[in-house]
Amino acid sequence: MNEIKTENYKFTQHKECEFFPCHPTQHPETFNCLFCYCPLYALGENCGGNYKYLENGIKDCSGCRVPHVKDRGYDHVMSKYGELMELARKK
Repeated sequence: MNEIKTENYKFTQHKECEFFPCHPTQHPETFNCLFCYCPLYALGENCGGNYKYLENGIKDCSGCRVPHVKDRGYDHVMSKYGELMELARKK
């Protein structure tokens, strides 16, 4: 039996976007726009990305490409979904 491999939903690009790519990259052809706004921002230091905190306490993710990596970004975000659910859980 042939198993259908479904992976295309993990990657999308919006090349007409005025900000594409929104982070500097050597490989715009593999820049993933699926998580245009990173759902892991709320995890603070536990997001797993390349961030820094500014003097005013704001998290700056402009140096991060983790959610935008074609072959790993989706899987990384989904691996953190349980932590996001815990943040949203009504206590």
